[in-house]
Amino acid sequence: MAGLFGAIARPKASVNEIASLTMEEWARLQGGGAESKTGVMVSSESALRYTTVLICVRVLAESVASLPCILYKRRADGGKDRATDHPLYKVLHDQANSWNTAFEYSEGTMVNLAMRGNGYSYVERNKRGQTIGIVPLNPDGVTITQAFDWSPKYEATMPDNSKAKLSAKEMHHIRGPLPKGYVGRSMISLAREAVGLGLAAEHFSAHLYANGVKPTGVLEHPGKIGFEATENLRTQFANKYAGVSNGGKPLLLEEGMKWTSMSITPKDAEFISSRKFQRSEIAGIFRIPLHLVGDLERSTNNNIEHQSLEFIIHSIRPWLIRWEQAINRDLLTQEDRDNGYFCEFLMDAMLRGDTKSRYEAYASAIQNKWMNANEARIKENMNPREGGDVFENPAIQVDAPAANDNAPATAAA
Repeated sequence: MAGLFGAIARPKASVNEIASLTMEEWARLQGGGAESKTGVMVSSESALRYTTVLICVRVLAESVASLPCILYKRRADGGKDRATDHPLYKVLHDQANSWNTAFEYSEGTMVNLAMRGNGYSYVERNKRGQTIGIVPLNPDGVTITQAFDWSPKYEATMPDNSKAKLSAKEMHHIRGPLPKGYVGRSMISLAREAVGLGLAAEHFSAHLYANGVKPTGVLEHPGKIGFEATENLRTQFANKYAGVSNGGKPLLLEEGMKWTSMSITPKDAEFISSRKFQRSEIAGIFRIPLHLVGDLERSTNNNIEHQSLEFIIHSIRPWLIRWEQAINRDLLTQEDRDNGYFCEFLMDAMLRGDTKSRYEAYASAIQNKWMNANEARIKENMNPREGGDVFENPAIQVDAPAANDNAPATAAA
């Protein structure tokens, strides 16, 4: 894949081909560079410095990337087989390109989707049109225009800052939630005020500790001192008592001076409660259960299991459907789709219960003859055993000993 970018034509764009959106409008749409009402600038990069956003994005990105994406071929009987002989199988399952593993590619693309609402990749194909590599692109450097036949046309910023025009066949585009036309919308952009409020609260908290939460107040002197003495006193007092390392030191006052506290502690100002509310609000925007962002206040062993199941159904599953349908549309040829090729994410690992629950489920499936022993062993990462492919109910003893007709009859009680 060394000559990948060199193979892309890079003609200069004419005036008529420039996107209708200005760069500022496009940046806002992608989720960057706008000021919130708190006065804090909120962009995709600055939002990642807000710990709750960082946690939510990591949870989504690592959850999706950890699920294997499998290419299948539909069978005539309605079943499916892994299409390991197709070149796209290794791209999705093992190596996306020469320097990105499948996990790294999925993780990075999911970060772009969660933060900017779009995931773009250049598609490398062989002579038959089959996908043999996908290279992630920075969403901030991609613009979309519309052709006369309504099809999308892409322009991407390349590593040397030149512009390359890409057709829909050369671009793999996954759109995020609430798409607007051809582009997904950034959650950071839509929730800018909530993110800005959270960033402002973190900045305020850091500022309090940087300047010393206690003591904070007024030094009162019984007499009158000049400007120079006032500045010297202020400097000496700040050096001795300001900052986290000096917190809690006793005050040593002279010449009848008195300390009058004017501080409002974070707890008194319900600061901690407001930060908790912001954390739960941001988690809700990303549809992340609170226990996954470190809030265990209302969590128990029972409801965490249900919250995790809801996370899979209501948060991860919609993302996976977006991925699967975009992959089928962009990375498979029409011939591949006609021949029954399609991709699916394996969610078994996320749905695995504890050992007791799994074994009970296997036992029920084997006894009802819709799963055999080898299928259960494979799911448990064990090799098949001889004779394990038979669908049978081991609880029924077929070869029960025959009754002894010569045995004496037993008298009824």
